[in-house]
Amino acid sequence: MPNFTAHQHPALAVGCPTCGKAPDEWCCGANGQLSHDLHRARQAEADREFVEQYGDLAAIVPAATGWLIDPHGRERD
Repeated sequence: MPNFTAHQHPALAVGCPTCGKAPDEWCCGANGQLSHDLHRARQAEADREFVEQYGDLAAIVPAATGWLIDPHGRERD
C-alpha cells in the first residue's frame, strides 16, 4: 500500500503511468528533463489509490511535519 505521508508530494507515493517514474521519483517530460508538475495520470492514480485505502471522506492535509491523513476531512466540506 502506498504511504501518502512519506513523500514531498502525496502523489509521489505511486508510480507515474505517463513517464514510468517509480514512486518517490519526480516526473519527467518527453525530453527526459524533470517536469515542473506531476503528470495528471499520476495524480489521478494517487487519488484513486488514496480513496481505495482511506475511503471517500478522507483528506490529506499539509502539516508542519509533512502530511497528515484526516479520516473525515471531506465530510466537513
